Amino acid sequence: MSQVAAPGEAILAASASPFWSNRFGRFFDRSNAIGLILPLIILSLWQASSSLGWIQPVFLPSPLATAEAFWVMLTRQNLHWDFLVSISIVGQAFLYGSALAIVLGVAAGLSRNVERFLGPTFDSIRHIPGIAWLPLIVLWLGIGAPAKVVVIAKSVFFPVFLNTLQGIRNVDKSHVELGAVLTLTRWQLVRKVILPSAVPSIMVSLRYSAGLAWALVVVAEGLSGLEGIGFLIFRAQGLLLTDQLLVCMVIIGLVGFGIDRLMYLAQRRVLRWKQGFEG
Repeated sequence: MSQVAAPGEAILAASASPFWSNRFGRFFDRSNAIGLILPLIILSLWQASSSLGWIQPVFLPSPLATAEAFWVMLTRQNLHWDFLVSISIVGQAFLYGSALAIVLGVAAGLSRNVERFLGPTFDSIRHIPGIAWLPLIVLWLGIGAPAKVVVIAKSVFFPVFLNTLQGIRNVDKSHVELGAVLTLTRWQLVRKVILPSAVPSIMVSLRYSAGLAWALVVVAEGLSGLEGIGFLIFRAQGLLLTDQLLVCMVIIGLVGFGIDRLMYLAQRRVLRWKQGFEG
């Protein structure tokens, strides 16, 4: 007769499966642990400076005081809502700015006439910082989310546009000549040769722009707005709430790291066909 494994045995069997063993093995790999050394050193120095009184708490609260401030902000001050506001603005700005940049970058890369048409105007606007546009955009759209989305989308647009254009122009000429030998049509050449060759450059620009958008939302919300992580930072600075200021800084750093890791994983998945030097 066949025996049915007990629930506990089934869980142990699943945890001992090669899949989970490989996943946990990669997570606890020594090379990954190296990245934890510097944060632990910084945290230890932070704790030591607070415990030994090297720095006054008003200038640098202890890690415990910062954790308590985080709990207060989360439970009593709607920190989660401010976080969602910031993430929503960043998501919209990144989506709109990068999508438009890829479309126009591909068009300019495939046509010299389009590049000549867009070039002078884009090169002029590109050198005006996004924050310099903020007062004018606020005058047009108010201090709500749309103004911040427009400003951040502008800053996201140009890195993606330029890298898309340059990625297409850097396609190996021998690949194009091979496509001509194979009698590929214009559309087939673009779809099978030019765009795949430009994808690495586009993915790098998307990864960079995602982090840039998250950094800029702090400045945009601090200069114009009544909610969001940026607003909380400037409010904490004005009220000398250093513990809350540190909470916002830690959140910005961790979320920025998470965004970068997600974009890195997306980049590796999209470019899994492309092998390169891994150091």
